Amino acid sequence: MGNLIQRDKNAVWHPFTQWNAVPDPIPVVKGEGVYLYTTDGKKIIDAISSWWVNIHGHGNKTIAEAVARQAATLEHVIFANFTHEPAIELAENVLSILPPEQSKVFYSDDGSTSVEVALKMAFQYWYNQGIKKTKVIAIDGAYHGDTFGSMSVGDRDIFVEPFAPFLFDVESIPFPTPDNEDQVLSVFEDILRSGNVASFIFEPLLQGSGGMRTYDPGILDKLIAMAKANDVICIADEVLTGFGRTGKLFASLYLEHKPDIFCLSKALTGGTLALGVTTCSQKIVEAYRSEEAAKTFFHGHSFTANPIACAAANASFKLLMEKSCLDNIQRIAAQHAQFNEWLQTQPGVKASRCLGTMLSLEVQTPGETSYFNEIRHRVFPFFVERGVLLRPLGNVIYILPPYIIENEELEHIYDTIRQFLADLP
Repeated sequence: MGNLIQRDKNAVWHPFTQWNAVPDPIPVVKGEGVYLYTTDGKKIIDAISSWWVNIHGHGNKTIAEAVARQAATLEHVIFANFTHEPAIELAENVLSILPPEQSKVFYSDDGSTSVEVALKMAFQYWYNQGIKKTKVIAIDGAYHGDTFGSMSVGDRDIFVEPFAPFLFDVESIPFPTPDNEDQVLSVFEDILRSGNVASFIFEPLLQGSGGMRTYDPGILDKLIAMAKANDVICIADEVLTGFGRTGKLFASLYLEHKPDIFCLSKALTGGTLALGVTTCSQKIVEAYRSEEAAKTFFHGHSFTANPIACAAANASFKLLMEKSCLDNIQRIAAQHAQFNEWLQTQPGVKASRCLGTMLSLEVQTPGETSYFNEIRHRVFPFFVERGVLLRPLGNVIYILPPYIIENEELEHIYDTIRQFLADLP
């Protein structure tokens, strides 16, 4: 294998990398269960499911066997004018656990592209009817991906500043808190009054990259109800929150009023392969039912509905729906809630939040809560040295573990957090 670190540095460009300050990457040779194994024999608990995707842990044999069988049968086929059973089965599986209004599944490659599909689907919904609606409403602090459409509806921060001239305009409402509900509703109502709003996109109940911030289902229900009353398409970005992360299979299941479009990815394949899904209600489909070629939804990807990725997702779905997995989600949620009670008594914790299998805490520092808070440079190495992978969002530390994690492994993570807080100045 040679010197993996040097070979990596010579040839690879990693995400979120600053070239004049590139730390040595950690070479991983194996993943098994909740653990990652490095070339020097160290094992590390993957407490964030490798960017929130590996809900069943690493090296899951059920998924691996499904992938191998499919790869030996049909590795890929163009999905325009062709179909195959893994894609059909996955569409049926996904629709079976979404709200009953969801009618069709459109495949893409990842979370960002699932959002691109949703936005284009919503814009063209109005175009096909000859109705001019061009505005999108989003929530302050949102993150919906790194492609141009998904950047447009995300927070206009330093991450997108170089691309700002190329993004389309979006109306934003404040992030909902217990103290500003009236203001949020008022701003939303003012924007709706224009009559030009095509869609409202949101991360239901939990903003992930925005700092693992949670908000109440009640306010989101009111916003969706107002949007629907004004004939606005509602898009739920459940790329993070889908497949059990918030304690229910989807965060939108906490709501009375349901979205028109869902964006799904991350946990969809159990972290095995990249795959994105955008689902929509029959209302959306009807706007595309026409003999006019111009009303076709002209969108597709070379690897749309890749059979191997679909086979992995079907295997992951079966594991997710087993009683043992659903019980594990509730067990993790309960253990997080108990640890969160302790966190809320600690002087080094500015705030802490708990929702399903997600637990986060803002570390009290002299600087403001931000991705660029300098304490992030201490957090990652501190935990990795103690056998825990926690990649902070600035001074926000969060846990999003695989559902197979044992109580003892969770306690080790909590204990390491206790050590970190005890070592704070």
